[in-house]
Amino acid sequence: MSTTAQIFHLKQTPQGLPTAADFELRDIQLPEPGDNQVLVENLYMSVDPYMRGRMRFMPPGSKLFGAAVGRVLASNSSTVSIGDFVLNPHSWHSHFVDDASVVTQLDPELAPLPSYLGVMGMPGLTAWGGLLITGAYQDGETLFVSAASGAVGSLVGQIAKIKGGRVVGSAGSDAKVQTLINDFGFDHAFNYRTDDPLTELKKGAPEGIDVYFENVGGPQLEAALTHMRPHGRIPICGMIAHYNDQGDATPGPRNLTETIYKFITLKGFVVSAFESKRAEFQQQMAGWIKSGEVRYEETIFEGLASAPEAFIGLFSGENKGKMLVHLAD
Repeated sequence: MSTTAQIFHLKQTPQGLPTAADFELRDIQLPEPGDNQVLVENLYMSVDPYMRGRMRFMPPGSKLFGAAVGRVLASNSSTVSIGDFVLNPHSWHSHFVDDASVVTQLDPELAPLPSYLGVMGMPGLTAWGGLLITGAYQDGETLFVSAASGAVGSLVGQIAKIKGGRVVGSAGSDAKVQTLINDFGFDHAFNYRTDDPLTELKKGAPEGIDVYFENVGGPQLEAALTHMRPHGRIPICGMIAHYNDQGDATPGPRNLTETIYKFITLKGFVVSAFESKRAEFQQQMAGWIKSGEVRYEETIFEGLASAPEAFIGLFSGENKGKMLVHLAD
């Protein structure tokens, strides 16, 4: 008996900030699983800012995709069994059929299932690898992280605190600023919508910053360059301030000359660079969670139909921590 899946497609290429009209939910009849294939029902899916950049290159009518956690309903694989919980690349789908090789079995005893899309998944690995590997963060250094209340930023700051560092973060509301200080242990935080970044960096890190974990771009990058100590590092994770730019590219920071005489390193990265370290990361992160050294938040929307709303909300800061959509129990 075939399964009917609900799958979101890109109806039209977003112009600037995405709107609900850019998305279309369709009913699709799935084939029966073939040899070494599985049928999976998704339970949770992730929405992430990087998806906006990808939409620039997707033709209208394309299926949307990303990370999701699901349960195997049928299997013709010798390695994946019915009832297994799996990480998969078919978010924006209620169900899917694909090769068993594309799914990764999860251990629900190690951590809660939704966390494999956040603290134990791509955002967590991004934070861990971006800070410790790309950013070459050393124990006791001073860190500034933008978008610090998000899924990645909040973990970056907490990892630096575990390593004995001083941490300054920015967020988009006074309530989020208080969360950074009171719940996540940041030494200083500020509201980038109302406060001057350079003034706040001087308050929070009077002797300068060693590492700036870049999520935003714009004035915060300029302030970080000005206040960076010699031999500072800037791992570039994202530029959410520019994802919805139209037409000509937004001009870069006006003070890149700071990189010359301070010997500053700017280095971009993507999470796939750390794939070989995933097992090490998950064991370490699971330990930090169990010990209480790492705390995390999730914002969860209900039902697949709410996925566009959840995604759009990322760009106005509606999420606290990881933004997820709950699809099924």
